[in-house]
Amino acid sequence: MKDPKVAYVLHWFPEPSETFIFNEVHYLHSRGLDLRVFTLYGALKSNLSPEMVSFAIRPERLGMRYIPRLPHAMVFWRGLRPGTFHELFRHIPCRRWSDLEMAGEFLWGFFCGFELARRCVEENIAHIHAPWANGPATAAWVASLLSGIPFSFAAHATDIYPPDGALAEKISASCFVRTNNQANVEHLSGQALSEEDRRKITLVYNGHPVRVSAAAKVVMEPPFRLLAVGRFVRKKGFDVLLKACQILKNKGLPIELTLAGDGPEGRRLKSLSRKLGLGDGVAFPGFVPYERVPGLLDGADVFIMPSIVDASGDRDGLPNVIMEALLQKVPVVATNVCGIAEVIRDGVTGFLVPQNDPLALAHAIVEMTRDRDRALRMAQAGHDLVVERFAPDRCFNTVRELLERGALVGGPPSAMGCGPVATGVAAACGDAVSR
Repeated sequence: MKDPKVAYVLHWFPEPSETFIFNEVHYLHSRGLDLRVFTLYGALKSNLSPEMVSFAIRPERLGMRYIPRLPHAMVFWRGLRPGTFHELFRHIPCRRWSDLEMAGEFLWGFFCGFELARRCVEENIAHIHAPWANGPATAAWVASLLSGIPFSFAAHATDIYPPDGALAEKISASCFVRTNNQANVEHLSGQALSEEDRRKITLVYNGHPVRVSAAAKVVMEPPFRLLAVGRFVRKKGFDVLLKACQILKNKGLPIELTLAGDGPEGRRLKSLSRKLGLGDGVAFPGFVPYERVPGLLDGADVFIMPSIVDASGDRDGLPNVIMEALLQKVPVVATNVCGIAEVIRDGVTGFLVPQNDPLALAHAIVEMTRDRDRALRMAQAGHDLVVERFAPDRCFNTVRELLERGALVGGPPSAMGCGPVATGVAAACGDAVSR
């Protein structure tokens, strides 16, 4: 039997900071899964790895160029599915949103869903999958309701913390929901409308390829080399790390911190570093491409992930860079936020401290630097856990099985009062498109 054709719906592709999604798409494509990629926005051209630039799959980008096609797509579906068309407008767009950005992305995903439905029918797509629960899942949901093609989505962090105004209905309408840590399973289960919906929520960790690189040179001698990597946004807690570094400096512990990344908080973090008197003790190298992360890790004694839950409720799910550090056997100090404790077991695979506590973070860093042999034993235990739990073949093959099973489902179930999607709508759509 020929493998089903699957559509992936993303914000951008490839996205330099979403290597875990790129790795998933790359793996599935290399193993023969018939994939099409659609994006809600235009192309990103900077900071792409050579592998991303040369990747065989070229996405179809909706983006601003889609706007002139929107009226045609709307007229098409209004003529073919008038009942569903009106129910979609009646029930989906008006929601309570935590902020304007979330509202704008949801509405853009909603409108993109009309063209996405047409394209999926034309491409004979058997299943639609959105690797994010926000705008991409909205587009996949709308396309599914219009076309009858089943859909699923994945959930990670910002896309579900805080949940958007339609998350429960997306879960209900989907074939399955994949998430990458147990804490998210519990969070999503609390959003689900029924026990049947809760059973759709599946834990599949992100696969992490083991790079061909030796273990890092963990010297663990003064000045101790600290490393943190991530987007400069509040939930990363990098301001807490800088305050911890001031405590360490005042205690007389010689340290050098490399804080790699970029983002909206960059200027504030650099200003805070100066205000705390950290001077040349903190280096800001900017965004570091995926292929250069091993080099940074090779020069580190301790990797630090100081995540917090910010005022909006946003938080990290399970930062992939923690697994990168452990795969290279770098000792890790992290905060106990969301799924981090599933990898960093305090005193076993690293040190785990409460969030938003500079003193506790500083104390854990001191403890890690005191005993190199103990630190390396924890890093080795973390390495072994990641190799076993995050093996790419296991994780990505599970994703493929879910997608293939999802393609065998009929139409999506009824949701948000739209009523059941009639069997055979995809065939009707195909006839209409061919005409």
